[in-house]
Amino acid sequence: MNRTSEVSSVAADLMQSKIVQLFHDHVLVTEPGTSKPTPWHTDGPYYFVEGTQTVSFWSPLDPVTQASLRCVAGSHKWPKPVLPTRWLANTSFYPNKEAYMPVPDPDADGMKIIEYTMEPGDAVAVNFHILHGARGNETTQRRRAFSQRLLGDDTRYTQRTGPTSPPFPGHEMKEGQKLREDWFPFILNQ
Repeated sequence: MNRTSEVSSVAADLMQSKIVQLFHDHVLVTEPGTSKPTPWHTDGPYYFVEGTQTVSFWSPLDPVTQASLRCVAGSHKWPKPVLPTRWLANTSFYPNKEAYMPVPDPDADGMKIIEYTMEPGDAVAVNFHILHGARGNETTQRRRAFSQRLLGDDTRYTQRTGPTSPPFPGHEMKEGQKLREDWFPFILNQ
């Protein structure tokens, strides 16, 4: 088994950053026969970080042919962030809706959507502000993916107008600070 990874150097290259700091990771599981798609969203507004040097790696743990990550090309450069919503209720995550653009419908709006057939070990890397989602998993196979969120040189803590996801309660960081190294370790520091 190979226990080494080039993820930190790849992340540094993609972000054009001298440091790579771990923000969080998680496993996503979509059971077979799940018809509901993952709604279109961007990750950045849900997090308590601001900056352009961010990257998420999405890597399937099972072969993915029909329910892969779908990304809207160039959406990380839009002038306003996309409104974060509560997926089940479809309501705004924060009270200041005017600070965000409404969640678009990329299929109906003819936006350039990129998606790939993927195998375990493949990865897609996206900025926190890329609009993305996934089709429902109407196959007979479970879809699992590992996702890792990484930060670069210019990323700092920001106070949101409501609870963030993930919340990390009790962190005691202040506006504009680099994230705590004891909670969010550097995996590369050049």
